[in-house]
Amino acid sequence: MNKRTSLYLAAGALSAPLITMPAFAQGAVGAEWRWLTFAVFAAIIGLTMFVTYLAAKRVKSAADFYTAGGGVSGLQNGWAIAGDYLSAASFLGIAGLISLYGYDGFMYSVGWLVAYITVLLVIAEPCRNIGKYTLADILAYRNDPKKTRVVGAISVITVSTFYLTAQMVGGGVLVKTLIGIDYEISVIVVGVLMLGYVLFGGMVATTWVQIIKAILLVTASILLVMFVWLPYGFSLPAFLQAAVGDAKIQAQVAALLGDASKNMSAAELGQRFLEPGLLFKAPIDQISLGMALVFGTAGLPHILMRFFTVPTAQEARKSVIWAMAIIGGFYVLTLFLGLGAAMHVGAGNIRTIDAGGNMAAPMLAQFVGGGPDSFLGNLFLAFVAAVAFATIVAVVAGLVLAAASAMAHDLYVGVIRSEHVTPQEQVKAARIATVIVGAMAISIGIAAKGQNVAHLVALAFAVAASANFPCVLLTLYWKRCNTGGIMAGMVIGTLTAIGLVLVSPNMTYPKAIKAAAQKVVDGAPARMAAINEALASGDAAKVKKAERDKAALDKAVAAAMANLDKFKDDNTSLVGLEQPWFELRNPGLISIPLGFLAVIFGSLLYRDKRAEDLWDEVYVRQTTGILAAKAQAH
Repeated sequence: MNKRTSLYLAAGALSAPLITMPAFAQGAVGAEWRWLTFAVFAAIIGLTMFVTYLAAKRVKSAADFYTAGGGVSGLQNGWAIAGDYLSAASFLGIAGLISLYGYDGFMYSVGWLVAYITVLLVIAEPCRNIGKYTLADILAYRNDPKKTRVVGAISVITVSTFYLTAQMVGGGVLVKTLIGIDYEISVIVVGVLMLGYVLFGGMVATTWVQIIKAILLVTASILLVMFVWLPYGFSLPAFLQAAVGDAKIQAQVAALLGDASKNMSAAELGQRFLEPGLLFKAPIDQISLGMALVFGTAGLPHILMRFFTVPTAQEARKSVIWAMAIIGGFYVLTLFLGLGAAMHVGAGNIRTIDAGGNMAAPMLAQFVGGGPDSFLGNLFLAFVAAVAFATIVAVVAGLVLAAASAMAHDLYVGVIRSEHVTPQEQVKAARIATVIVGAMAISIGIAAKGQNVAHLVALAFAVAASANFPCVLLTLYWKRCNTGGIMAGMVIGTLTAIGLVLVSPNMTYPKAIKAAAQKVVDGAPARMAAINEALASGDAAKVKKAERDKAALDKAVAAAMANLDKFKDDNTSLVGLEQPWFELRNPGLISIPLGFLAVIFGSLLYRDKRAEDLWDEVYVRQTTGILAAKAQAH
């Protein structure tokens, strides 16, 4: 395995799909073409801001702000869910992981798609029938309203903040890389755009921005796949066979396997790229990751909010089916994007721009358009990058809306004012909360400059799967579930998930990083001697390869030296550990069962007459949708 890759994997391979690496090493767009990137970015941003202007005229009540007045159709909501869900992790990250690790990278696609089967079967319709605006509305329906709103709101804000920070850092890094704007200004641009969408257009604008972004994302992906797949006659076997026989892929597998690859033929190396084990070494890690992706999706607050925007339970089901079709189709395309980037761009060139592989899809777009020196290549790259940027801003808008609704609707209106507020006060509170959350997101994004924040995505999914999902599921389907169970489940699920992530391999362990960096530095002279020998050979092919190897070695040594200097006085992680205490990269295998057990035992040990008395009403309503239109009365 490449030494520098080891450093990044040590910092958190679980969440590698996000643009959350410290920084891109060099720009993907030449200075002479940045005006083109500016123009494409401006066009897409202008379109979304115009939509926000139109949407702002329709926001007159709290229902309009939080749920678009319940007037979104199933088809529209399906596209919006896809837009909310297909984040930078999906487009840039998964394509990058496949381009570097083959089969294992595609497992993220499978996990996130399967998650929507859970959402369709057990979450979408009941949530729409019971809830009003937020996750806490579902929990508060039959349990103690104030207590459950407090823990529900805290959980929503926690999950949203973790996810939000990763997206803000990703957006800032992307803009800095492609356009050359300072990181801090880039983060502020992302934050201001997001605030514009949410503050003025609420859920109406957020919905349409997500629809536009999803359509652009799917269109860009289809165009890329057509260019990549066309030479093989749109034949899957021919395409996969070409991947197996590709020299770049074979070299990447050899680098990943190290000494284990010495006795393997070229064909065996290529075939290994399409088999598991290059990224996830232990099957139990895959199981834990899969649990977090499947159950975490069903507990993400910005996804649950989308089911309150449709007028009927039937439309809620339709929206999930449409979302599954769109998301599923897109995830199939990521296979071609990743393998296409591995063949045409190559893992070495991808890592030159970003060690995490997150620029694989934009670089593939540049390649199929004619290369880095062509107008069409840079236009295509600018379009794909602008879509990725719109992806980040749209997801951030959904997360901010979820956090702001928890702060304004659940805490201020539901707990502090005990529902005694006018509609105008509700909208005002929502907008003030949006500004607070937006300012917090910008501040955290700037403070996280240069940091590896990949573990925050692990935290977001872990908390959603371990706290939110057990509480929502059991309050909907278990008669004995009550306030005590909800309180216990939220607290224990959240603390367990956060605690295990803090002692997992996702965190940064300076001692291990310094050891790996020192190994790179110590081995550099011998590698340089071999490179110099190849440079002096006079063989054109050897010289060209040696020049590439020298550039890569210089870069690896520079990174290693930077790490040795950065961590020279540190030997322990954020929580004082020299090495991981918990070996799984995702705590789902432990924290999710603990979350369920906490709800069960908390409910059995606590008596709650309200929860028992309202069970029959909840059961009938979440099953049939009767009286769902009167949710605001509760």
